[in-house]
Amino acid sequence: MKHEDQPPDPAALKRHRYLFRAVRRRRDPKVRLSDITVTDEPTVKRATKAAAVGNAMEWFDFGIYAYLAVTIGKVFFPGGGSTQLLASFTAFAASFLVRPLGGLFFGPLGDRIGRKKVLALTMVLMAAGTFCIGLIPSYSSIGLASPVLLLLCRLVQGFSTGGEYGGAATFIAEYAPDRRRGYFGSFLELGTLTGYTGAAALVLVLNTALGDASMLQWGWRIPFLVGGPIGVVGLYLRMKLDETPAFRKRVEQLAPSPEAGAAEASEPRLSGNVPQKELKSIFSEQWRTLLLCVCLVAAYNVTDYMLLSYMPAYLTDSLGYENSMELIAAIITMVAMAAVIQRIGHLNDRFGRKPVLMAGMVGFFVLTVPVFALFQQGSFAAVLVGLLALGACLVCLLGTMSATLPALFPTDVRYGSLSIGYNVATSLFGGTAPGVMTYLVDSTGDKLAPAYYASGAALLGIIAVALMKETARRPLAGSPPSVSTPEEARALARAENHEPTF
Repeated sequence: MKHEDQPPDPAALKRHRYLFRAVRRRRDPKVRLSDITVTDEPTVKRATKAAAVGNAMEWFDFGIYAYLAVTIGKVFFPGGGSTQLLASFTAFAASFLVRPLGGLFFGPLGDRIGRKKVLALTMVLMAAGTFCIGLIPSYSSIGLASPVLLLLCRLVQGFSTGGEYGGAATFIAEYAPDRRRGYFGSFLELGTLTGYTGAAALVLVLNTALGDASMLQWGWRIPFLVGGPIGVVGLYLRMKLDETPAFRKRVEQLAPSPEAGAAEASEPRLSGNVPQKELKSIFSEQWRTLLLCVCLVAAYNVTDYMLLSYMPAYLTDSLGYENSMELIAAIITMVAMAAVIQRIGHLNDRFGRKPVLMAGMVGFFVLTVPVFALFQQGSFAAVLVGLLALGACLVCLLGTMSATLPALFPTDVRYGSLSIGYNVATSLFGGTAPGVMTYLVDSTGDKLAPAYYASGAALLGIIAVALMKETARRPLAGSPPSVSTPEEARALARAENHEPTF
């Protein structure tokens, strides 16, 4: 006991000053040792891996569709040229129309029955939709039924994805210690880049090995069929995990009695303890934060989908580049982004989310038009330099956003609010970006039109980042502080108990 009464170590006080500021804002100025969540790193890494694999699966599918957009247009739609490409991107965008519905369904459900179960369900639906696309007969075989079946599969994928990103980001954020949330959150977007890179590499290999005729006849099916086994792996990893510490503590706080059974303790849920929070309540209480979330995600997704989804079709269909040239440049860019994204996570943990996000948004606003002008030069070097420049801006957003967005909302409505805000923005601005950019080029004849659209989105992002509050190195709203070791927890508790209150 004498040891516990000693003044806290000055180094520990300095190391935890971010927590002290957050704690002083709480109504209860004292933090008990039992209130502090201690997360062991192996468990956090397993949770991060499980969430990232699901995100990789989602973006593997989107990458396949984007890199095969021209081929898919020829297989599933009548007509020719830009008409088929526009129809292909329209089907791509249609799946985003149901993403808000998926967010409305899966988000509040994850806040009531737990993050783990809902993420397992979305994984199953996503993998099934991807696999089934690879089985659909072509338009020449079954006529109008072919694009209808494609659209149905895309709608299943869109509905399931409505609960995927919000749940995965929440899952990692609630497992990660406060001062390393940016680092662990960056793994979620490492999954994004891995999925896209895997899709691009697979399409490149198939194009090279099979040729255009075989790809159009049957080769395009292979990447979609591969998505099924990847989904099974992701499901296995997610089912092996426990529920997040933040959700468990929330269940304990609202438990009606200490006599809960062992089964309930192992599978925590809120639905039996509290009434379901109505959606209108979420909108009425969180509308300002939801609006901020929508603006952040809109800017982020327009630039993201422009670079990772639209660019292949733009360079090949609008500018006449060879498909293999564009894919090689895209793979190099995504590998470079994957190589530095964890450093971006460290940077936003150290310096804050706002400076890193602002760097990415300003970069897009300033560089997008000059880069698109550079693409007109017609050389591989110009494409590679331009993609790397935009990739440097995008990685600032990718490495920071997954730690920023979950911290906007309190624990009891985090999954639901984030899923709703994220998917509304993605539906309106992200999934429609390739189609809108294709339409702008076709209708205006200006090959710089997509750059103007992306620059406008970046300007919206600059305003949103300026208005948001800094969340780095602070506990999640509605959750106790989270640290990496028992020593950190004891230092924090001792320091808080010795601080004067006013």
